[in-house]
Amino acid sequence: MQNEERSRAISAVELAAVSNISNLTNDRIEALAGGHGMVNMAIHTVANVITTELLKGAKLSIEFADVRRLPVDDIMEKAIKVAKLSGADGANAALITACIMYLAGSAAQVGIPAGNRKLGATARMLAGVDRSGVAAVPTAKMNNKISGFPAVLAINQAMMEGRLSTLDGRNLPMNVGGGPLYGHSALGEDYVWPELAVNGAKIGTRAMLDAMAGVVMAPHPFTAAVLGSAAILEIIHPDAEVPEGKGTYGRTTSVYLVGQAAVEEAGLPEKLHYKVTGEEIETAKLVGDVGLILKDIGAPAVIGMMAFDEIFSVFQEGIAGFSGGPVNSPLGHVGAYAVIAMKALLKNGGDAAKTAKEIVAERSATTFDPEVAQLCLNTINRKAHELYRGPVTSLLIEATEPARVKALYRRAAYSYDKLMEGETLENIVVHFDDERVATVEKYAGILFSGMTGETVSVKVRKIAAGARRTTKLTHKYWSFDPLVDITVKMGDKTAVMDGFVHDIIPKVVKGECQDVAWAVPFAAGAMDELALCACSILNVVVPAAVAAAIKKHEPAEAADIAEKAAYLTRAIPGAKAAAKYVGNLALNIMEY
Repeated sequence: MQNEERSRAISAVELAAVSNISNLTNDRIEALAGGHGMVNMAIHTVANVITTELLKGAKLSIEFADVRRLPVDDIMEKAIKVAKLSGADGANAALITACIMYLAGSAAQVGIPAGNRKLGATARMLAGVDRSGVAAVPTAKMNNKISGFPAVLAINQAMMEGRLSTLDGRNLPMNVGGGPLYGHSALGEDYVWPELAVNGAKIGTRAMLDAMAGVVMAPHPFTAAVLGSAAILEIIHPDAEVPEGKGTYGRTTSVYLVGQAAVEEAGLPEKLHYKVTGEEIETAKLVGDVGLILKDIGAPAVIGMMAFDEIFSVFQEGIAGFSGGPVNSPLGHVGAYAVIAMKALLKNGGDAAKTAKEIVAERSATTFDPEVAQLCLNTINRKAHELYRGPVTSLLIEATEPARVKALYRRAAYSYDKLMEGETLENIVVHFDDERVATVEKYAGILFSGMTGETVSVKVRKIAAGARRTTKLTHKYWSFDPLVDITVKMGDKTAVMDGFVHDIIPKVVKGECQDVAWAVPFAAGAMDELALCACSILNVVVPAAVAAAIKKHEPAEAADIAEKAAYLTRAIPGAKAAAKYVGNLALNIMEY
């Protein structure tokens, strides 16, 4: 009889918890479905559209054809429509569609002059939005955000001062400028455009890096390179052939030279490799092509560029975004694995089972918390699946569902057993939060040791609220004003950092505390994971719901107790309301 009661309670809590996936996270995922704050749902739904079409045999090629419309336009138009239905406005829908189309295998440009087609311009026109200049294209929000204006300004200053080229337009003979003797021969192809491409890309990229640093953003090489490339591609002939030996005639344009120079200036690696599939791409080609897309795309919003950042978080080298990296970011940032799943599904010929195993194995090996990583993917893909179903969201749900079931069951079973033994709800919740901290410490050590080749350990000694503020909110929810003591060891070195977030980090940025500066990136990586822990609130919701279901506490009381006990999961508000809802439903299920 007791076994039956146990099974009923666990089942009731599990089913109540998954009845509304919004109760598994403090992130506002219902708002995301309407484009409020982020547009990453559109990444998932556009990937669904493109993958569906490609698995049916559709072609993504942009052709140099004497026709008004290409077959690829139909795919892009459908993808843009779905992106808009998923919360993206026209410019953001065009950007997301063009970038994912490019990564799926579409060319960025073809043809000159009539029949000339560019991926970014085509997406912009199909989305029905106006063109803007690169100066109006923002970066993603990286605490602060700027636009491409510094690159445009620096290139234009160099141009006016005669530093962009060693040649002078005043020396062009009559009937040379503006015609084929310039555009399709030695003057343009061997002298003018190669020099402008290299100098302009370097100047524009350096200006972006310096501007980011000047507004106290961490200089972001990929963003600087693509916006620096876009700025010079507004000026020079992007379809020009390159000098002999610099590329294949008819296939390599000045865009490649721009990308090559920008990559060198930004210090990016020469080659990039996709996660899961391992496919390789030349960084110069990627940066040049993406710069060309940005030149033509219109004026995306900051949230569109945040989605852009996550789309390019698909590479092992970690050149952009968060959702492909070790930190489990807020669900509004999650997008990389939609593109990774698209690439892997196409490589595997549509074999979803094989692809699912590959993605789970790769994600579990590259994150600070493998369980939470799978919960995040499952939650965001379930919401995206509501908007537009397809093979990508289906695959990612199927891949991560076993982890979600296990996560729910083990918390419900442990909570039931301990409550029946007389353990308090508070202690059960603390147990789960302790476990989560230990998991992050463990995987931070594994990942950082692998990166450095030395033994690295991270130990969180204290997490509390109200480090420096006096308001009630910051003393209840710790992520708003973290009071953190943490120790990092690497080889023979040890850094003991009390007041890590509110004291040590500002001092290091100001040039102080340089004796522990080496340890800050390791501690910060682990603390980013913990500070963003409300992407999954199972540690509060499940124990509280079990206590409510077996009538140890009223649902509202259980929710209040659980949230107060959750020293880690109580990072931001929201868990108590979710726990109360799930507790009430679990109790109703038990009593039915």
